[in-house]
Amino acid sequence: MHVPATRADRSGSRRHAPAWLTHVLRLRRAPVPRTAMVRGALGAGPLLGAGIAVGQPGPGVLAALGAMLAGVNDRPGTRRKGLVHIGLPAAAGSTGLLVGALVADATGRWAAVPVLFLVGWVSGALSARGGVWSAAALQMLVTTTIGMGMPLAGPAWLKALCFLSGAGWLVVLRLLLRTPRSRNATRWSGEREAVAAVFDALADALGALGGPGAPSARRALVAAQQQADEALRLMQLLPWPRRAGGTDRALAERFGAGVALCEASIALLWEGRPVPDIVAESPRRLAAAVRSGGPAGTLPSPRPDTVERLAFDRAVLEAAVVFDRTTAGAPAPQRPEHPRTAGPDSGFRPGLFTPAGREYGLRVALCVSVTAAVALLLHEDHWYWLPATAAFLVKPDMGPLFSRVVNRFAGTVAGVLAFVALMAALGGLGPPLVVAAVVVAGALVPLSTRHFAFQTAVITVLVLSFVHTAGDTEAAASRLLETFLACVIVLLVGHLPLVADPRVRVGHRFAVTLRCTERYLRHVLDAPDPAGGGRQRGDVQGLALRGAAYRALAEARAAAETVAAELPGPFGGRRHDWSAVTVAAELVVDAATACALRVENGVPRPSSGDVERVTTALSVLADALEDGHRTARPAPGPGPRDCRSLRDVMTQLHGIHRLTTAGALTRT
Repeated sequence: MHVPATRADRSGSRRHAPAWLTHVLRLRRAPVPRTAMVRGALGAGPLLGAGIAVGQPGPGVLAALGAMLAGVNDRPGTRRKGLVHIGLPAAAGSTGLLVGALVADATGRWAAVPVLFLVGWVSGALSARGGVWSAAALQMLVTTTIGMGMPLAGPAWLKALCFLSGAGWLVVLRLLLRTPRSRNATRWSGEREAVAAVFDALADALGALGGPGAPSARRALVAAQQQADEALRLMQLLPWPRRAGGTDRALAERFGAGVALCEASIALLWEGRPVPDIVAESPRRLAAAVRSGGPAGTLPSPRPDTVERLAFDRAVLEAAVVFDRTTAGAPAPQRPEHPRTAGPDSGFRPGLFTPAGREYGLRVALCVSVTAAVALLLHEDHWYWLPATAAFLVKPDMGPLFSRVVNRFAGTVAGVLAFVALMAALGGLGPPLVVAAVVVAGALVPLSTRHFAFQTAVITVLVLSFVHTAGDTEAAASRLLETFLACVIVLLVGHLPLVADPRVRVGHRFAVTLRCTERYLRHVLDAPDPAGGGRQRGDVQGLALRGAAYRALAEARAAAETVAAELPGPFGGRRHDWSAVTVAAELVVDAATACALRVENGVPRPSSGDVERVTTALSVLADALEDGHRTARPAPGPGPRDCRSLRDVMTQLHGIHRLTTAGALTRT
């Protein structure tokens, strides 16, 4: 029952601070990464100390820099994931350093401005392809700046090799140092834990059915499913070492059973009816079986009363069969392929020439090249700090710009003060004390990811230690002014209307979500009826299309949350209510999943006319979101009368159309 807000509630809501202000203080909660902190302590510090000990501080600084940036990307996950998420940015960083050093050696100093514009444009566009690509693009841009603006002796190839060796050292530490929880497990047991986490998240989602926490639990379920999918795809890409007895293939089959259960649970969420506790907790048994490699044990008997519950109970029974067949000690399964939740070309993966790619690239390129020009006017050498600061600030996929600017300046102030205080207290930093400071700061890098100001302070101490070792002993005094200039330039350039249009940044992602949903519905509803009217088995393409829709939806939601915390635009404080669009888009994808599941479980298919009307409406609205509403588009028509899930799709499309037209703007 709807309860109207009281006057006190309404006045309290008016007193809430705006999102662009509260985001500055937002702290990310996470367990203390003790093992990663040990790796950080053993990374940059020892490498810098080795360079100083052999009389080669320059190569030592570059190796320590590579280890430091690799430590920033040393996040929780499987070991294969660590190899990719550290290795790809490290390769991009060494390439950027090589390019920057070659440009510095072969051209005049002002050639850095057009070079950084080009590299910044490529970096910004590549960052839209996902988290690991974003990290790689950022490292490439930063190291290109360092290669041109930090004068260090030696050929360009040697500088790139030193940087890459430092990152490689951290990769070796990632392989050797395991978390305490996995000491009794196999070396590559992270994939097993990722699959088990899917079943745990499924139990949480089933327990939340019918309650206010159901949408957030479903989002956590989709996220766990995507993480497990990535882990298993990397396991296929990097198949060494193989587990004995076909354990890899057994794990893939168990994940396939989890994918079917997740699909059925989303249909249950769309239905909105709670399930008995014994049913909600049954995936916990499957999670325990994944961790142990044993059978599923006793599962609740099926009691279907709706099509959605019938599909879920059938998926539970099929999971029990799969788990019994893939129990440790049983013959190796014969179906090694796991059903991917997202194919390689799915989700939001724009190229360099899409609207979002152009917006990303132009924003980064302008900010970095303008700050580089200012830095060249201020310095003859060691001018890298201004454009490198801008590169960290302006990346639009890393959070709201205003929040990052405030935290960057506050963190730089704290880092400079800490470094200066340390020098004053110790009467100047000798090489042993510099190495000790780098060891301590390196250990804090994994912990500092909880807040951008904390991370900035730690990295500032590290960078000042590096440049002090390289011979720039007066760097601390100028860093505050240069950081302030970079923040001002990025705030001005980064909020220009041509390079900061949220309709392009967010609307394109929602358009991708609707297109993926359209392809999924066409695939399922245009396919021939399976024999006996039952569920289609082994429909890898359908699972990939559905997963692509949910992956695009997750990226659209993240972009909408970032835009909601940005400063109001320069031409008014009104914008689209992207949070409401997110809710409607989630219901669109859920209703499409429910429709597909009902058809696969014997419910009569909608007529071809109804299917065409719904899929056309999805395509039309995606076109409207894609072009930023510069062209008038008709609203979706009424939904089919005989298919409730398709009617829900059309209802939510009506809502998205209303929220994203010029007359439906909301004040933030």
